[in-house]
Amino acid sequence: MVIAFYLVIYDVIAVNLSYFLGLLLRFDFQFSNIPQNYLVSFLKFAPFYTAFCLVAFYALHLYNSLWRFASFNELNRILIATILTTAFQVLGITGFCGRMPGSYYVFGCLLQFCLLTVVRFGFRYISLERVKRAQNEKAIHNAMIIGAGAAGRVIVRELKTSPESDARPCCIIDDNSNKWGRTMEGVPIVGGRDDILASVEKYNIDQILFAIPTASPQEKREILNICQETRCELRSLPGVYQLANGQVSLSKMKAVAVEDLLGREPIKVNMDEIFQALKGKTILVTGGGGSIGSELCRQIASHEPKQLIIFDIYENNAYDIEQELKRKYKDLNLKVLIGSVRDSRRINMVFEKYHPDIVYHAAAHKHVPLMETSPNEAIKNNVIGTYKTAYAAMKYGTRRFVLISTDKAVNPTNIMGASKRLCEMVIQSMDAISKAGRMDLLPFLHAHMDKVIEGQNVPDPIDHIAAEIKKEDSILHMESIRNKDHRGTQYVAVRFGNVLGSNGSVIPLFKKQIEAGGPVTVTHPDIVRYFMTIPEAVSLVLQAGTYAWGGEIFVLDMGEAVKIDTLARNLIRLSGYEPGVDIKLEYTGLRPGEKLFEEKLMAEEGIKKTDNKLIHIGKPIPFDTVTFLHQLEELAEASYENSEHIVEMVEQIVSTFHPVGEHPDGIRHINSNIIHIDQKTESVANVAAMQEVHSAK
Repeated sequence: MVIAFYLVIYDVIAVNLSYFLGLLLRFDFQFSNIPQNYLVSFLKFAPFYTAFCLVAFYALHLYNSLWRFASFNELNRILIATILTTAFQVLGITGFCGRMPGSYYVFGCLLQFCLLTVVRFGFRYISLERVKRAQNEKAIHNAMIIGAGAAGRVIVRELKTSPESDARPCCIIDDNSNKWGRTMEGVPIVGGRDDILASVEKYNIDQILFAIPTASPQEKREILNICQETRCELRSLPGVYQLANGQVSLSKMKAVAVEDLLGREPIKVNMDEIFQALKGKTILVTGGGGSIGSELCRQIASHEPKQLIIFDIYENNAYDIEQELKRKYKDLNLKVLIGSVRDSRRINMVFEKYHPDIVYHAAAHKHVPLMETSPNEAIKNNVIGTYKTAYAAMKYGTRRFVLISTDKAVNPTNIMGASKRLCEMVIQSMDAISKAGRMDLLPFLHAHMDKVIEGQNVPDPIDHIAAEIKKEDSILHMESIRNKDHRGTQYVAVRFGNVLGSNGSVIPLFKKQIEAGGPVTVTHPDIVRYFMTIPEAVSLVLQAGTYAWGGEIFVLDMGEAVKIDTLARNLIRLSGYEPGVDIKLEYTGLRPGEKLFEEKLMAEEGIKKTDNKLIHIGKPIPFDTVTFLHQLEELAEASYENSEHIVEMVEQIVSTFHPVGEHPDGIRHINSNIIHIDQKTESVANVAAMQEVHSAK
């Protein structure tokens, strides 16, 4: 109010002084030369003109604007006010007092506009200079901005004016050579990406802001990889949508993440297909508290299911996702249950009570080295747990069962990968059984005591499938058939590689090691893995489920493989350290069962396309379903007895399993041939030759 009062007083003086000076200018600044009639007319009309000006200025909000933030909008309002008042001056003084010289109106108009603008934008200039001085005093970072476009301009402006900013803009990088040597908001544009390293040194840069939201992932990765050669903090705008929505600001800048360096387009899915598939369905997610399982729950919850059931053995994880979903989806029909997929009675109770339409089976032990030392647990949880859950799904009429598999199931060299391949075989067998209607062929795998009825041990009828025994043999086809209308359960598996940020990912481990000051441990300098983000993997899993006929193994295309060594070095740089200098890297050697690279498909599987170019179907490797189910029954019994020979049993069932290390029974698989070796008499030369053949494969 105080400022507005002083502005009113100033305007009263300014509007009258403008036209008086205009009159003086007309007569060469000689007051005595002004004709008496012109002077009388000016004085006579001045009160009316002043009153009109004040009303017009008030109507155009020239007294309630925040002039310290004045922009083109305020300038336009001053221009409109000047035009309106000038028109009133011309018409009013001519009509009531008499005609004035033409130059009087021109000079008066121009002078009034200048005087009104100077005082208001002068306040903004003084405020900006004051802020700039304060910013320079408190700035702790010298910032380089990548991108001299609209987003870059906003970022530079905010760096110079925002009280929250702790950096001063020192230089701008842009690949457009036409901009080199110029300035933007007073900051020099010093060159393109090839000048980043030199400019960092020249301007003593310690913070780099990537402000090109329209850049392609490949272009972004190339520029950020150059930036990582510096020791600067890297921040970036998340995406182009912010530029379109006018949301570009310092607050929207985020630290550059590892996924920014993958160099591929974000994965897109058909959300309409997913919505139609999930809407109004009762959906069960086993392992719903894990990294993959919890993201499945998040995305399912957003597609209006009839009911979402989270099943997990770890109560803390389940509680966390429960609270998150309750906060975000107030109307979600959510049920969180604690239990183990290894407990057949618990699983059956869940299916009997809730009758889920769709099951996403994500419950599994995934840690490769730990499963090597506890192979029976891998079989009990991963394989038998999958079988029991799939068994219950068939018993209670679940429409679709989706197994979350892994690329480690392809030519596995460790028990974890072999157990997941067994899970895929369970799914293929279950689908063949479902299509053939031969539930009588399913063994009853359980850890509960059989009931004694009339002196005989019989399976517990609460858990066992009530199926009519068919005496005639029936061929069980492993390959998917295009019959979505068959009455049984559709069983499918989805196979993909590593996901960034999951519980078993190297990223959390690397971050902890960096926080501790190093060293960062990498098993081998040449080890590579496929990566995608957890939301990307889950969205593809959901869409793959919409393509299911039953029996498929869907394979997700994860782009180019990434060297773990490169990933570790990038993460060190993103943390503001120099690899090998501030944080050391150590190569610890491949762990038991670990491969240098993972394959997406076995050579025997082949591949089929789907409507999504990132989702493929691996042709199932045929095997005798009945024989496999008998072997599975023996495997289950051995695992619950904690057999020392469980790995060898798995090796005989999974023909593509090539365990690394010593084999107690001397059985090795090479190119699907089984060679029996007498370990006691085998020569060192023969061992070396076998290893060489194995490595060549």
